[in-house]
Amino acid sequence: MLTDSLLNDIQDINLSYLLLVQRLINEDRTTAMFRLKISEPMADMLASLSVKQLGQLSRTNQLLCRLCFDDPEQLLKLTTDPREQGLGQTHAALLMASVPTRSNLQAG
Repeated sequence: MLTDSLLNDIQDINLSYLLLVQRLINEDRTTAMFRLKISEPMADMLASLSVKQLGQLSRTNQLLCRLCFDDPEQLLKLTTDPREQGLGQTHAALLMASVPTRSNLQAG
């Protein structure tokens, strides 16, 4: 019973995430690609998916979104930074921009 509930929650999160991704891409493609750390072909593919395809993709038992931090130290810096809130958001954006994308890792 608990497993079914967790799987339903994962599927709900996946669908919400995919809908948000499409919205971000449609509203500001360049910013979306930067924030999502995706390539232009991936942005094209995600933007072109139908509602039916989004539903199918969301019905997996794995989360489609993941933390962009591979280094726990970056997460620690982000969560324990005593800076002023405005500067903290800028600091967070800089830290997240410095996280290498999977395509950059594969190319190098």
